[in-house]
Amino acid sequence: MSTQERSVTPDSEVTVEPRGRNLLDNRLVSGLVRSRLYPRVIQWAVLAGFVLVGYQLLTGPQAPSKNLGTVLMWVIWWPLIPVAFLLLGRFWCAICPFATINDWVQRLVGLERPVPPFLKKYGIWLIDASFIAITWADHIWGVVASPWGSGVLVLLLTTAVVLSGALWQRRAFCRYLCFLGGVSGNYSQTSVVSLRANPDICKTCTSRAVCFNGSAAVPGCPLFSFPRTLESNAECNLCANCIKNCPNDAISISVRKPTQELWFMRKPKVEVAFLAMAIMGIVLIQNLSMLEAWPAMLDALGGVLRTDSYPVVFTVAFAMAIALPVGLLAAASRITAPRSTETMMRNFARFGYALIPLDIAAHMAHNLFHLLSEGKAVLYTAMPLIGQEMPTESPAILGPLAIQVLQFSLLALGVAASLYAVYRIARRRYPSPASHWPVATPFIVLVIGLGLLNTWMFTLPMMHRV
Repeated sequence: MSTQERSVTPDSEVTVEPRGRNLLDNRLVSGLVRSRLYPRVIQWAVLAGFVLVGYQLLTGPQAPSKNLGTVLMWVIWWPLIPVAFLLLGRFWCAICPFATINDWVQRLVGLERPVPPFLKKYGIWLIDASFIAITWADHIWGVVASPWGSGVLVLLLTTAVVLSGALWQRRAFCRYLCFLGGVSGNYSQTSVVSLRANPDICKTCTSRAVCFNGSAAVPGCPLFSFPRTLESNAECNLCANCIKNCPNDAISISVRKPTQELWFMRKPKVEVAFLAMAIMGIVLIQNLSMLEAWPAMLDALGGVLRTDSYPVVFTVAFAMAIALPVGLLAAASRITAPRSTETMMRNFARFGYALIPLDIAAHMAHNLFHLLSEGKAVLYTAMPLIGQEMPTESPAILGPLAIQVLQFSLLALGVAASLYAVYRIARRRYPSPASHWPVATPFIVLVIGLGLLNTWMFTLPMMHRV
């Protein structure tokens, strides 16, 4: 066993995550990342697409199946974005149109005030709440099913970005308020690439933290991260500002094992683990709401609640769906606490990270249905813009059986990755098999149970998004 992977006692933790091959050793990659056009050119292209989507949402056909903006946003972009997080970490946040708008506003009218301590302390909880609220609002007001509703959501988010950029330093909205930033932060921790600094070189640096503070030529880190202490992809968007500013070539972009970061986390956070469980609950409610039996399920719940108010009944169902995985993780953490050296909340935080791979798999499996059963809609809805008649045939790329096979394969990979993460976390904390298996077992049962629940739902017929 290598020095970096040796087992540790409960009172100490290894903080060094093994580095893989440095992509910056390749001259082509290094030249691209250090270019002044990176990531600017990609930002411009994405912003152009964002303008097109927004225009179509607000002025195009209000039937979602005929609106190019709806299809691009919810059938193409939303299903593919988790794949980007898995492969490239938070790179989307470097080229996101909201980040570009934030930078423009800041240069024009930015007051550059420090981020309020409240946001720094509770930002992730606000992100958790906003993600839950937006998903709830979609089901109550039909945001996804309404191009105009999706357009209003985009306008509201743009307004928040403008206000944040005008008031606070750097990309405060991206780091502390953006719901997608919270999801990308969670998912990016499983990514196969990571940016890290060499602490041995950094401790001899005399440039006064130019990587963090920036220079006359290149701004500082937009996410307020100091490369020398960076331990999580959640705090880096691969914008390469620090690489361009570093005078000592101390920073690398490495290829690593997927999910490796999850068991090298020094300070797991309860709010991050909670978001992982909340996402699992949201995927569950999204799957349930697409089933043919969903209306009957709501009617049955309404009978118990003695009301036929859809907002009331759905809100209760929504809360139950989110509470289920959160409660199960809490129960597993409570069962584990007497067998471990940590409290229930500490176990909740630490092992909650292990559920992130299953989160991604369930999210991708759910969205895969929309992408592959409706993917051709992006071509169909674009044809009227060039004077062609919109086809009437099915927009499906693959048939239901092929889609189900892919969904089950994704879920199997997610379960396997989460089980392995549980094992590695337990083994690193408790070296002896007699110690780590009793700690890991409740979480292993939880992963398998959630995996089976998702698998069962994907065997049932589902409805299209548009």
